[in-house]
Amino acid sequence: MNYCYSDFSIEQLRDEAAQLKEKALKAERLGNISEAEVYERKQLVAMAYMLNPEDFKPGVIYDLKGDPGHRFKINYINGVFAWGHRVNLLDDLYEKEEAVPISILMMR
Repeated sequence: MNYCYSDFSIEQLRDEAAQLKEKALKAERLGNISEAEVYERKQLVAMAYMLNPEDFKPGVIYDLKGDPGHRFKINYINGVFAWGHRVNLLDDLYEKEEAVPISILMMR
């Protein structure tokens, strides 16, 4: 089934995120950890579409949900993904640029 989260309403996105969470929990209970992680990542992307990308600013460093050892410095926003670099606890930037859904970024 082909679908675009950008075409979903907020209610549809909430329903999708809830369904993906249920699937992740079920997969985890059955011991399918990698399958559960796929559903969790899909849920994060669906949740990103419920946020306003303009609320996230380049140059700002955000905490990462679920990763207390790293923060994320945004270089630019493309859709609902923030492109930038992870920052470790010593404030060192990782060389590799990566994209993360804005739903995992938290203000300090």
